[in-house]
Amino acid sequence: MSSDVEVSALAINVTIPQALRWTDTRRGEAFTLTTLNVRLLRDGRLAAKAYGRPVGGGRGAYVSFPVPDKPELAALIADAASRAGALWAAHRGLG
Repeated sequence: MSSDVEVSALAINVTIPQALRWTDTRRGEAFTLTTLNVRLLRDGRLAAKAYGRPVGGGRGAYVSFPVPDKPELAALIADAASRAGALWAAHRGLG
């Protein structure tokens, strides 16, 4: 295995459990946030944005929202990153 390989990004998508979902508004339209995009930054920290669907239905715009500073969401993000790390470590190569 070569340590010279440069990885520019690691990202995962995580479904937000129903009990942790929230609603936010952008440009006058309310969205229910259902998915997190979690990225591993070069310095080892995690960054997350939330995405969802308009409350009124339809596709709506692909707009990111900040993740509220709540312990339950921080735990979800940390657990998802740890799970993703285990899955990556156990990969079986190209199919």
